[in-house]
Amino acid sequence: MDMHGADAGDLIIVREGGAGVIRLNRPKAINALTQDMVEGIAAALADFVADPAVHLVLFEGEGDRGFCAGGDVRAMRSLVLEDEIEAAGDYLAAEYRMNAALAHCPKPTVVLAHGVVMGGGIGIAGHCQFRFAVPGAQFAMPESAIGFLPDVGANFILAQAPRHRSLAFLMSGVPVGLADALALGLCDCRIGDGRRALVRQAIIAAASAPDPARALSHLVAAETTEAGPPALMLAADALLDLDWSNPAIAAAALAATAGFEVTARRSPTSLVATLLVQLAARRLGTIDAVLALEWRVGHWLVTQPDFVEGVRAVLIDKDHAPRWSPLHIDQVDRTTIDRIVSTP
Repeated sequence: MDMHGADAGDLIIVREGGAGVIRLNRPKAINALTQDMVEGIAAALADFVADPAVHLVLFEGEGDRGFCAGGDVRAMRSLVLEDEIEAAGDYLAAEYRMNAALAHCPKPTVVLAHGVVMGGGIGIAGHCQFRFAVPGAQFAMPESAIGFLPDVGANFILAQAPRHRSLAFLMSGVPVGLADALALGLCDCRIGDGRRALVRQAIIAAASAPDPARALSHLVAAETTEAGPPALMLAADALLDLDWSNPAIAAAALAATAGFEVTARRSPTSLVATLLVQLAARRLGTIDAVLALEWRVGHWLVTQPDFVEGVRAVLIDKDHAPRWSPLHIDQVDRTTIDRIVSTP
């Protein structure tokens, strides 16, 4: 086997035959993405694209707990508290450039995901062309719990799913299993129990096929196993005819729907921003435009009180008792959010 590369600490970059492999390597942090990792992924991806010996790129994560738990929001919070707002914005910009490069990659991109696939993890896994996941994988965009918004281009991916299902997932931030992830378009293939190593071997072998993309498509079809009914999305279907243009109505309806009750505890400002950004993403139609929108709104949200408070409550003190400001969704001033969303 032709396998060479370098262990870069938090990233392991190797070539196995005709496959370029990018392995996230912070298992103690469930492979949460630092800025160095984001920039390293972008550089490795560019190298693999330029290398004529590489015919596909595979992403995977080290450790048993998951593929990737998201971005480094603790570091962003520290920058905000130090009044380094532009540095926090630089982290977001670097991550979004990496997401865009992955979405536009001219070579087949593949993810073999397991466990936690959250936030920035969806920003990698979701933009791959071929998305395999093992049983038990859990997908989430929980940013409304920390005063932020679902980003990393997830709004572009979810704009392809039914509006009410996407907004139920994005606003509530609830983790979903593979059946719901498949229904939302976040994954392509639930592989069978115990087949992870075999599927990985087949992905590497596909790089040597005359048409790697065709070989990967066949692999998706061959390995797909029944995931069962998408219970949460079926529950969200009760809200199909809801007035989704009104954030207060949408949030109240979700909070009263089985499986989405946690919406009542999310940041009111985040809920408004999340709804308006997803609706705008459906009009924009391109990944680059959606990422630009997410950056504008995200850059503003990190300056608001709910971001610092939300990260404190969920990730630092872990008391899960954030003190939102404003406290109620009908107190959120939409003027600024509407202006940022409508800015070209």
